[in-house]
Amino acid sequence: MSTGRSGSRRRGGHPEPVGAALERLVKSLGLRKTLDDYGVLTAWASVVGERIAAVSTALRIEKGVLFVGVTTAPWRTELSLQRIEIIRKLNAAVGKNVVKEIRFR
Repeated sequence: MSTGRSGSRRRGGHPEPVGAALERLVKSLGLRKTLDDYGVLTAWASVVGERIAAVSTALRIEKGVLFVGVTTAPWRTELSLQRIEIIRKLNAAVGKNVVKEIRFR
């Protein structure tokens, strides 16, 4: 009699760890890049801090370029000066080099 759980075991009859199974599913569905991008967007506020998050919003990522809305020109200038450090911190937060450049608007 079949238990219907054949997908829960790897070859050799050993259970596959849940994390590995989810990662395999994400990869097979082509969602890895989307999830990495989403991780950057959701990490924005915690990475830049409360003060900067109050005047800026991570909008989207396209081909490694993060687009950030900023409320005023002086803040755009300030954040542009901090661009390299912000990129480093964002990539560290998600554990991958997702962001290659930031454009402040």
